[in-house]
Amino acid sequence: MKKILLLILTVTLSVSALAQQQHGRIFDDKIFKSSILGRDVNYTIYLPPDYETSSRKYPVLFLLHGYSDDHTGWMHYGEMNRIADELIGEGKISPMIIVVADAKKTWYINNYTNTERFEDMYITEFIPHIEKTYRARENKLGHAIGGLSMGGYGSLLYALKYTDMFSVCVAMSAAVFTDDELKARILAEGESYGYKEKELFGITDENLSEHWHKNSIIDIVKNLPDNKKKSVKFYIDCGDDDFLYCGNSTLHIVMRDLKVDHEYRVRDGAHSWAYWRQCLYDGLIYINKCMRH
Repeated sequence: MKKILLLILTVTLSVSALAQQQHGRIFDDKIFKSSILGRDVNYTIYLPPDYETSSRKYPVLFLLHGYSDDHTGWMHYGEMNRIADELIGEGKISPMIIVVADAKKTWYINNYTNTERFEDMYITEFIPHIEKTYRARENKLGHAIGGLSMGGYGSLLYALKYTDMFSVCVAMSAAVFTDDELKARILAEGESYGYKEKELFGITDENLSEHWHKNSIIDIVKNLPDNKKKSVKFYIDCGDDDFLYCGNSTLHIVMRDLKVDHEYRVRDGAHSWAYWRQCLYDGLIYINKCMRH
């Protein structure tokens, strides 16, 4: 009888604890008016559970979505608010703000004609807007960046180009290509990512382009000054069945050879939300660890 009562009490307490777990607030209808792009940029923002009851400033994760998604993907499919609530509730991470902007299919860059300057918008307009509008930390130590697929590429690009703005980068199944891979993609027949890549990077043939090499993650790492090789903590995670395995593996090898500070993870999985939800869980813990040191 005592064992039954103890079991009932344990279950009751567990249910009660779940019921009392505080939830952050999430808004998926926010709009930023960009003068650089000449249009509105939609974004989703997660504010931690104690945001309304405190006066503190919070670290921010600038989270980037993938090629076929928008600013709501990480909320609807990635469950970022549930994962953040769980980790904060269990004391595994400190409360933080998470924000996702709609990048459409820009690859987060300024295109080669400079007519679509998404990178300039994000760095010089959007981040300051978040800092001004919300109680967000305004320095490198309070900024993390991460993303999946196209967003993984974007997170690496920004962390490598703007080492004074971000302290940690979590790249999940990042769309990193070697030159040979990209040549194969743009020469492939039919509609593919390669069509958009040629348009954005100004690629006309298999010789690629100067604009591609300026924005190639592997090229940027190879040319990274020594004094910046330990400026940002990188966490790179790509599944063993992911079609992007080659670029991620190559990036890891280049980073290791050049002693660029990073962690590299390969787990069982492919290019899927099931994989990325675990990536985000592990990535938030890594971000929190880095920001506390």
